[in-house]
Amino acid sequence: MGPIRRSGTRRDGSSRLTRTACTSVLAALVCLLGPPSPAVALQAQKNVLVLYSTGRDAQISIVGERELPQILDRALSHALDYYSEYIDAGRFPDEQYQKAFGDFLRQKYSGLRFDVIIAMQDVAIQFLTTYRRDLFPDTPIVFFAATPPPQSIANATGLVAEVEFSGSVSLALALQPDLRQVFVVSGKSDRDRAWEAEARAKFRRFEPRLAFTYLSGLRTPDLEAQLAALPPHAVVYYLLVYQDGAGNNFQPLDYLDRVAAVANRPIYSWIDSTIGHGVVGGSMQRLQSQIVAVATLAVRVLWGEPAGRIPISSPNLHVPQVDWRQLRRWRIDEARVPAGTEVLYRTPGVWDRYKLYIVGAVAIFLAQSALIAGLLVQANRRRRAEERLSRSDRELRTSYERIRDLGARLIDAQDQERAHIARELHDDVSQKAALLAMHLHLLLADERDAAGGVQQHAREALDDAKGIVRSVRHMSHRLHPAKLRLIGLVPSLQGLQREFSSSGLSVTFDHHGVHGLLPHDLSLCLFRIAQEALVNAAKHSGARTVSVTLAGGPATLSLIIADDGVGFDVDAVAGKGLGLVSIAERLDPVGGTLHIVSAPGAGTRLEVVVPFDAAALAQSAGVGV
Repeated sequence: MGPIRRSGTRRDGSSRLTRTACTSVLAALVCLLGPPSPAVALQAQKNVLVLYSTGRDAQISIVGERELPQILDRALSHALDYYSEYIDAGRFPDEQYQKAFGDFLRQKYSGLRFDVIIAMQDVAIQFLTTYRRDLFPDTPIVFFAATPPPQSIANATGLVAEVEFSGSVSLALALQPDLRQVFVVSGKSDRDRAWEAEARAKFRRFEPRLAFTYLSGLRTPDLEAQLAALPPHAVVYYLLVYQDGAGNNFQPLDYLDRVAAVANRPIYSWIDSTIGHGVVGGSMQRLQSQIVAVATLAVRVLWGEPAGRIPISSPNLHVPQVDWRQLRRWRIDEARVPAGTEVLYRTPGVWDRYKLYIVGAVAIFLAQSALIAGLLVQANRRRRAEERLSRSDRELRTSYERIRDLGARLIDAQDQERAHIARELHDDVSQKAALLAMHLHLLLADERDAAGGVQQHAREALDDAKGIVRSVRHMSHRLHPAKLRLIGLVPSLQGLQREFSSSGLSVTFDHHGVHGLLPHDLSLCLFRIAQEALVNAAKHSGARTVSVTLAGGPATLSLIIADDGVGFDVDAVAGKGLGLVSIAERLDPVGGTLHIVSAPGAGTRLEVVVPFDAAALAQSAGVGV
């Protein structure tokens, strides 16, 4: 299977033939037509000649040369010899040019038989109608025309894609509802005049709603001057310009670029090649669709189907299209674009262009943020744990120091208490016992005395014995108040009041809301605190009066002891006074709190609060009963 071979007028553009659109079209074509028959597949290379009615720089030639060879070559399994020639439409009316062009084809392709000839547009069709008998008498023809051929062509098929000029005007009205005038631009050549005549017939249905002005066959400077000064509510309709009024020939798209550069109003057209050259849009005849349709017919003929048996078709190849950039330029609201219209050259926004990057960056940012947040939380937890550990270590050290200091103090206090007990035993109990022994000795010595002397000594001995009993009871009570368990907290505090009041200290005691059945450990704690506070008031504060208040609440018991003594600096003696330390240590097991209010010369107030659930105790007592 050989490569695609072209005539000397062709160009090598294999890199431009690998387009996704053609591949898709070819795949659809093979699916619709099916594979060629074995007889056709065994034939030699197929020779195809394409005649264009334009120069090689015309848009239909460019698109045709890009699409046709690829579609045909793939459909024939790369068994294609492809040739293309171009007719100068401006010189074609000259019979001498036609004869010369025919002689050129006869000499160039002498001895070469073509399997199909593709005629692109009316000039090529007209040439084949005149010179086919002499040049290609038996060759099938596939043509593409804008209008039906004037006479039937033997052994030929094709498609007629009539130009629909009015669709672009309808689109202009949809985009610009205030439109009033349309300025139609066309050239001077016969082809330009043919397009203008066709357009005039199509545009009559828009009158009188729209006024049409035909700027036809003008010299280019005159046309540019008029286009630069168009009135409001107007548009430009560009047909095609191959030749201006001065007889200068132009490539229509190049001329359109000049028109777009000077026009002060939006431009519309009818063929899709004008998109991208300053045209807003229109109902565009799609060249690529034309080429694909022609290629489809040519493949059917190359696969052996007689051309004369394939009906001529008239497909609608117009597609509404707009140039997004021109909408922005002329400030036309995109919301007015009719549904189904293709919007071309839309500049993608930041999100459209960098969506994947943005999503990836946001995902990475969120992941990093989550990781950083996790690290911060972990660091915060670690810092708190370290602070708790450090605080616990400090508290442990403080507790250790306090326990060690308290242990030393307790040993000292124990020694002092033993010395005190020893002094009391020596100075009080032992002396009273000695007096009792002396009186008993005198009693024995006075047996012979009168009865009155015996009685006197017996009474003194009795008094001594009673004093010893009181001293021992007082000492025992101070060491451990056994009657607290028997009579309760309130009577014990009343007894404490009487005891200190008898020593010259004025003590008042008030109580309310106190449950009669208090736990012994709670009663003992409060009793010892009151006892310690009264001892401190009597020995150290120089107080004359002390008030003791015991109050019960729903969930607490409070003990308030206030004196009018000299007071002290609470912060200065914190942790130093054994009495206060003893009180604090007693409150720890029962979960109580101690608050001291004092200042030098302002007396002292101790506020003790311990938790106590009276309702639970009453319920427990009720169950026990």
